[in-house]
Amino acid sequence: MSAVSGRKTLVDSSESLALTSTPAAQYLRMSTNQQRLSIESQAAAIEWYAYGHNFKVVQTYQDTGRSGLTLNRREGLKQLLQDVFSNAKAFKAILVYDVSRWGRFQDPDEAAHYEFLCKSAGVPVYYCAETFSNDPTLPNAVMKALKRAMAGEYSRELSQRTERAKRIVAERGFRAGGAAGYGLRRMLVSSDRTPKRLLVHGEIASIKDSRVILVPGPLKEVAVVREIYRLAVSERKNTHAIARELNRRRITPPGRYPSWTWEPIFEVLKNPKYMGDAVYGRTTHVLGSNQLTQVPQEKWIVRSAAFKPIIDPETFAAAQRVLRDRTQYKSNEELLDGLRTLLKRERMLTEYKIEMSREVASVRTFIERFGSMKRVYDLIGYVYPESPRGLPSVRKRMWKTRNRNDRLRQKLLRAICKLFPGEATARRKEPFGRPTLYFRNGLRIAVVVVPTVKTPLGSLRWTVPALRALGSDITLLCRCNEAGNAFQDLYLVPSVNDCGWVRIKENDPWLSRGKKLVNLSKIRSIAGFVLAQHSTTISQPHRDASMSHSDSD
Repeated sequence: MSAVSGRKTLVDSSESLALTSTPAAQYLRMSTNQQRLSIESQAAAIEWYAYGHNFKVVQTYQDTGRSGLTLNRREGLKQLLQDVFSNAKAFKAILVYDVSRWGRFQDPDEAAHYEFLCKSAGVPVYYCAETFSNDPTLPNAVMKALKRAMAGEYSRELSQRTERAKRIVAERGFRAGGAAGYGLRRMLVSSDRTPKRLLVHGEIASIKDSRVILVPGPLKEVAVVREIYRLAVSERKNTHAIARELNRRRITPPGRYPSWTWEPIFEVLKNPKYMGDAVYGRTTHVLGSNQLTQVPQEKWIVRSAAFKPIIDPETFAAAQRVLRDRTQYKSNEELLDGLRTLLKRERMLTEYKIEMSREVASVRTFIERFGSMKRVYDLIGYVYPESPRGLPSVRKRMWKTRNRNDRLRQKLLRAICKLFPGEATARRKEPFGRPTLYFRNGLRIAVVVVPTVKTPLGSLRWTVPALRALGSDITLLCRCNEAGNAFQDLYLVPSVNDCGWVRIKENDPWLSRGKKLVNLSKIRSIAGFVLAQHSTTISQPHRDASMSHSDSD
């Protein structure tokens, strides 16, 4: 046989082999850029395996810089699993470098589940660098299950080693990871704390003989941090008030915030790093979960005076006392003690007096903690008097407000019925119940007048009653103006959203569940729109958005 005919036979067999090769998709994953097993290395190993086992890679899915602990944020694997069940898929097998690239799931059954889904769709998974074969024999099945468990165990052991190393670093007074925070910067230093250079945001200190400390940042940010403490300690402003003040001054917020909110303010006031302490272990979380759990302060790793402080310890301690005075940190007994003090001074309690007092929590807080104000009064031993001195004037003022609100309501009802003659009627379900608008098409609209209450700081609030108990489809919420002689605005909101009353402010997000009514003639169409929108919202299933931490393989 000639050389030409020999080459022709070799080409023909190669073409024949290509025609009979099984089309396959390859899945590649790498957790970090520092990982030894790169995407290119995995692809090369898979290509060699495919050549020796009669596969042809026709499609590639990959997740770069993604943890293998969970399926979350692994868009490549998600797309692969979705395409497996597609009728238009161009592959009949999946090639993966090894079991750990498929995932380091903490539950081995989860990895097996995703593999079984592929197998049941006629697309088996082949591991190219493993010693076991992809067949259902007992030795191979046991080895594969063991490898899955080992992949998850590796992440757990690595997490524990990393945790121990970070604790040692923190005990020596160095920064054990994480962003510096507003007003601070990370400085790369030698083991004897000789400064080297500042680290930019997101840069990793990978030099083995170097450590990281915190240093004061730009002067403008340092001045803002000190101003936050001054407003909290000297002026006793809460985090929301401080955020409003900083926004009013047009001070640039931290990078990931479009404007100042209570969250960065609270972090600045609460973190000991601003007085120079190196602290580690304030929170913890389960591997593969993003739900943080607060750790008791006595279990923190603290190295005092490890960094140059921005705030002196006395100011920081004063800020902690201010934060502890916040209602959410007070126990039930502390709330009741404050109410007892108010009762001792005022000799009589009313919801109005409670709301006007800055020493006690709001009525809403008491109801959320204890269920009702009657139970609160019972717990402090207070019996509401039948006819004490001064109570007739209180009742007179209440009846005056109630009659004024009723006149406003009746005037509004007459105006609406006049716009829809023969279509709308107003009647009460009970002798002393709230009037409800009944339309001929079956639509029921409860009309609720909400008076205005002024807080001690001068802000306006409206207390919305329990809408569930109104027995209607839609509620026309009528907010009175400050004087109480007219309506400030009208809102159509669903009547089944709330099981309890709620206090709202001027432009409260709570109102976004409904729609503002500007023209009374459109009440029926807008009510239908709000009702349809609410029905669509409650019919959709809710899904919990879970996030995952990346692991280092």
